[in-house]
Amino acid sequence: MEPLTLAIPTGRLFADAVALLRRLRVIADLPQERSLVLPAAGGVHVLIAKPADILTFVEQGAADTGIVGKDLLLEQRRDVYELVDLGFGACRGVVALPAAKTAVWSRPDLLLRIATKYPHVAAQFFDSQRRPVEIVELHGSVELAPRVGLADGVLDVAMTGRTLRDNLLVEVAEVFRSTARLVVNRVSLRANGSQIRPLIDQMTAAAALSVP
Repeated sequence: MEPLTLAIPTGRLFADAVALLRRLRVIADLPQERSLVLPAAGGVHVLIAKPADILTFVEQGAADTGIVGKDLLLEQRRDVYELVDLGFGACRGVVALPAAKTAVWSRPDLLLRIATKYPHVAAQFFDSQRRPVEIVELHGSVELAPRVGLADGVLDVAMTGRTLRDNLLVEVAEVFRSTARLVVNRVSLRANGSQIRPLIDQMTAAAALSVP
């Protein structure tokens, strides 16, 4: 029987994802983030990929399962099963403006230029608020955009809020909350359910134990 393939992300979820897999004895050694493929253990083959690519791996069947932030599920809207809230990697998606411009938020008729890595989420949010918006899509250094005149504000994830404060930005609205999720390829769950369901059960139990 072929081992399952699980894709885990580099970046802010990597350390917690690795810790979870070590607790479940899916991996034995502590891998480096620059690793790409880990030897199969416990019937699971582990891939390490950029966060934005995890859902592509899972949706297209290159990975049976994956760990990904809810923020990317909201943004990419991929055709996968979202099965377990793993509880770690908590952050919030927020709109933030320079302190000197926060009064603009009280004028929903004014057009705002918003820099973000989440263009679909931003468009949906501002449409729900009936606020005109021009979205500037960036892939990094989003908080820099208002400082250089590229945008009026940002929509980005915040964990402690320190990055916003360091860039003189003030939160004016919360858009979403995010934690790490276990996702599964739809075909894999039907075809390999007997292999995948024990992993789902293990991760569900581990997530429950982590709740304070």
